[in-house]
Amino acid sequence: MYHLLVVDDEVRIRSIIKKYAEFEGHTVTEAADGMEAVHLSRSQDFDLIIMDIMMPELDGFSACREIRKTSGVPIIMLSARGEEYDKINGFELGIDDYVVKPFSPKELMLRIDAVMKRVNNRGAVPQKKENVVISLDGGGLRADVTARIVYIDDERIDMSPKEYDLFFYMLENRNIALSREKLISDVWGYDFFGDVRTLDTHIKLLRKSLGRYARMIVTLRGVGYRFEG
Repeated sequence: MYHLLVVDDEVRIRSIIKKYAEFEGHTVTEAADGMEAVHLSRSQDFDLIIMDIMMPELDGFSACREIRKTSGVPIIMLSARGEEYDKINGFELGIDDYVVKPFSPKELMLRIDAVMKRVNNRGAVPQKKENVVISLDGGGLRADVTARIVYIDDERIDMSPKEYDLFFYMLENRNIALSREKLISDVWGYDFFGDVRTLDTHIKLLRKSLGRYARMIVTLRGVGYRFEG
C-alpha cells in the first residue's frame, strides 16, 4: 500500500489517522510540526502527506511551500477552518485535497485512495495521438491539447494539474452548458469525496491563471459553467 506522512501537532489526531491508515494496510510516519515534516520529506520518500495548517514551529502552508521546492508528493491539507481563502491558498501551493476538521477517518481513507488514483492515472503513459492545437481570439489564447500546454500571447502559463484537467475539459466542450455535477463527475471522477465548492474554488484559480481570458468562463446561475470560445 502507501507510505504516509501524517503531520499534526495534536497527538490524538495523529493517532486516529494512524489507526485507520494502518488498518487499511498503509505505513505511517508521524511529525508534530511543519519543520519536522520538511526534514522528513527531504530524508524519506512518501507516497502522500496529510498535514494540518495550524501548527507550531512552521505552519502547514509554509511547510507545503518548502516541500514543493523539491517534491511533487501528493498533499492533503487538514484545517479546523473551512474558509475559501485557506482552500485557494492551499490549491495555489499545489495541494491535492483539503479536509475540514472534524472529519470522518473513513472518509479520509477514501480521499487518500481517490488522490492516489488520480496521481497514478496522471503518470500513465498515454497512447500516441495526433498533435491537436486549439487557437482562440486570433491566437492570443492557444492550447496544445496533446502536450497539455497553454500559451497567452505566446507566453507559456503554468497551472496546477487539476486546473489543466478542468481547463482542457471545458475547452474541448466549449460553448456547451456544463452542470457542476457533470464537471465534478467527469473531471474529478465518481470517486470524488470533497466539498462540491472545491469546483468553484478551482474555477476561480483557473480564471486567475487565464488573466484577460477569464471572461471566456461564463457562470450559469443555478446550473454551472460554460467556456465560450
